[in-house]
Amino acid sequence: MAALINVPSRAKRGDIIEIRTLTSHIMETGFRRTVDGALVPRDIITSFTCRYNGTEIFRADLFPAIAANPYLSFFTVAKESGKFEFAWIGDNGYSSTASASITVE
Repeated sequence: MAALINVPSRAKRGDIIEIRTLTSHIMETGFRRTVDGALVPRDIITSFTCRYNGTEIFRADLFPAIAANPYLSFFTVAKESGKFEFAWIGDNGYSSTASASITVE
């Protein structure tokens, strides 16, 4: 699935920066029923993690109330140039990753 990542390409050391992510995923809560009355199996993203130069800086556990195509926004401090790595994990073996780089001056 596709992910949209918004990370500033440049920042000054010590700046507080906003990171925004949006991933495409068809969510199913597991509470709906088919016409025949059978439960539609749950299929959601269950966790999101962001690492900055290998160190985890943000984690979110997600539950059936999360929207399809979840949007997450959070802040961190620009300490050094490097790479942000994003990972989404979900039901049924779902896994998606993305990355973005930043230059800190």
